[in-house]
Amino acid sequence: MTQLFGTRIREGHPHPRGAIWDGAGTNFALFSAHATKVEVCLFDPSGVEELERIELPEFTDEIWHGYLPDVSPGMLYGYRVHGPYEPEAGHRFNPNKLLLDPYARAHVGALTWDPALFGYTLGEGDLSFDTRDSAPFMPRCMVVDARFDWPGNRSLVPWDQTIVYETHVKGFTKRHPGIAPALQGTYAGLASIQSLEHIRSLGVTTVELLPVHTFVDDDHLLQRGLRNYWGYNSIGFFAPDPRYAADPAGVLAEFKQMVARFHDAGLEVILDVVYNHTAEGNELGPTLSFKGIDNASYYRLMPDQPRYYINDTGTGNTLNVSHPRVIQMVTDSLRYWVNEMHVDGFRFDLGTVLAREVDGFNPDSGFLKAVSQDPVLENVKLIAEPWDVGLGGYQVGGFTPGWAEWNDVYRDTARDFWRGEARPAALAPRLCGSPDKFDHRGRKSWASVNFVTAHDGFTLRDLVSYNDRHNEANGEDNRDGSSNNRSWNCGVEGPSEDAAVTDLRERQMRNFLALLLLSQGTPMIVAGDEFGRSQRGNNNAYCQDNEISWLDWQAAEEGKALTDFVRRLTALRRKYPILRRSRFLIGERINEAIDVREATWIHRSGEEMMRSHWDDAGEPACFGLLLDGRAQASGIRKRGSDATLLVLLNAHHETMSFTMPPCYDGSAWKRLVATDDPGLPEADIGVGEAYALAGRSLVLFERVD
Repeated sequence: MTQLFGTRIREGHPHPRGAIWDGAGTNFALFSAHATKVEVCLFDPSGVEELERIELPEFTDEIWHGYLPDVSPGMLYGYRVHGPYEPEAGHRFNPNKLLLDPYARAHVGALTWDPALFGYTLGEGDLSFDTRDSAPFMPRCMVVDARFDWPGNRSLVPWDQTIVYETHVKGFTKRHPGIAPALQGTYAGLASIQSLEHIRSLGVTTVELLPVHTFVDDDHLLQRGLRNYWGYNSIGFFAPDPRYAADPAGVLAEFKQMVARFHDAGLEVILDVVYNHTAEGNELGPTLSFKGIDNASYYRLMPDQPRYYINDTGTGNTLNVSHPRVIQMVTDSLRYWVNEMHVDGFRFDLGTVLAREVDGFNPDSGFLKAVSQDPVLENVKLIAEPWDVGLGGYQVGGFTPGWAEWNDVYRDTARDFWRGEARPAALAPRLCGSPDKFDHRGRKSWASVNFVTAHDGFTLRDLVSYNDRHNEANGEDNRDGSSNNRSWNCGVEGPSEDAAVTDLRERQMRNFLALLLLSQGTPMIVAGDEFGRSQRGNNNAYCQDNEISWLDWQAAEEGKALTDFVRRLTALRRKYPILRRSRFLIGERINEAIDVREATWIHRSGEEMMRSHWDDAGEPACFGLLLDGRAQASGIRKRGSDATLLVLLNAHHETMSFTMPPCYDGSAWKRLVATDDPGLPEADIGVGEAYALAGRSLVLFERVD
């Protein structure tokens, strides 16, 4: 190797971390508390030839740093970190392994699985030491020019107006006939007019992208001809994955352009992020980055046997967010995506892991404290997946003020209700934002992110078409994925040409969507559910980077009626603020001066539900919810001026006669939408009249004078 840059190296600065270009050169800074030497390795533009290894000259507050004049954007690099190889003490340094910078803003190339990637010699156990060079098989980090001319200003959608649309960059665009083939599966394709027009037309406000941080395809999947499609296997928390770039060398600008176009369309972008673990696995996993930089700091290790990893994530390792430098890395990453990439929020995979301390989940954990006081992060949307596989890992409703949470209780109860397995008493609080879970510490009803389906599990069509999972394509003998789907196939397993079965399935899909979009809280729809896409019964398509997972836009043509129904529901949600109040509807007269109950439960007789009605197991699952628009809408003690609505629900298989209840001086109820026949015109039903509420249906009415 020739000395091209090393002779001119300067001390540089310990912050900010990463490889930061200032217009004249690049500062390199890397945290490692236990290393004895750190070398930055520079590569030629092809990434093949290692041009130079340069030792970082300074060590300040456990940060190794140095400044290299004339190193400019486009330079490819990696690290070699020296230190003790003592697995039984938690140290796994091996300078033969090229390592990715945890703060790299861009990656180039893909990982190629090879025995040289492992710090130990395969077949000899993790206490052995491998001397092979891993560089030929590793991606490269790239120095970037972060400048971007952001157009206009962005403004966050208020939580009470938010409707989340969960999708996958590749899955949404790969089969879209209106997107140029070169852009299918890419950030640029997702930002195309064709994509944006469809998403906007649905009435959703916020697009949640499955992981886009750089991630690794598991070797065992590749050997079976599969890939890690979902991307929950991160290896870099600052870099958008280049596999979704139409121009991988320009991935940073392409991602930013995508976000800018979403904002121009009035849509938010939030990221599903995986800070709970990395792609390096347990003690038998590869050495790609953190493990070789400072294993004992970055990962939670067994206190009495630090050779082994604590596995609260079920993936082999757990990131040690109790360590101040690791918390700093995570919060630096979050701020980077907000400040530099202009995203509008985050959904935290296995969020409970991040709030774990040595004694388990703690709402006063260092991570939650760091985020809650951060002036940047307090202004964006924060959504937790509030569970993990560790002891005490299920924490729905347990996060701190300012956070929203995925509410699987809503999902399970909604599924059970429409298949006839849940009583009205179980569904009632879900309709009201789940106050039993979230009404504490000043939290609002939007904290409950309601969903019926998510990327993980059945699609909406499969939910009404399959009783059992059908994951044979995953190559695990159909053992993977949940066997507790709370689904109902409407009498036939899988596709059916029976008109009665298909009609019932269409109605059930409308029931789920109507319930979701008419409930208090924040609704989340999964891409493709608006037109009834199927994954052929696969409820764990994490490894299916193919037509099983990609949206079928031919099915979208066939499902236009359901899509129009979704648009109708989102329009109603926008029109009637009482459907999305931040205050919890608890069915009480909040203010004696106003003397109005915001929510009243109605029996099919037209009278208020009594305890005997709730408790009677022989009663059909048929009831109503009256939302009184005169009720106090906020903390200000004054009468509201919203419309008054009535939601009738019948999960029984037979039509039920429902007497229309009185409502102060109203004389009739106007039918706005009905899931049994979405083509029914609006019609007035007089107070006291009997309404034939079809079996397995939901109807929304508005009070009229």
